[in-house]
Amino acid sequence: MTGQSSTARSSTAERLDSGAHDVIHLGGEAAVVVPLAEYRRLRALARLASPDDLDGAEAAAAIEEYREWLAAGRPGAVSHEQARRLLLGPDHR
Repeated sequence: MTGQSSTARSSTAERLDSGAHDVIHLGGEAAVVVPLAEYRRLRALARLASPDDLDGAEAAAAIEEYREWLAAGRPGAVSHEQARRLLLGPDHR
């Protein structure tokens, strides 16, 4: 495996239903370390879930991620004016 990694104990916002898990960071991405049996169970649930269940789970995950982002002080957020300049260029008003 290449790249640098770091491991941190998960915060309350990152806890899964089965308890706290380690969070690792590789190349700017965060991942949760779970026991293999739990991973297999989650894969089976995803495989057996209906499309509506999967949509609901994705929506719930997006809401959880948004709440964590808010709790972290909105890192990376830009003002409306900054976003306009980034998206449209400095000449658009």
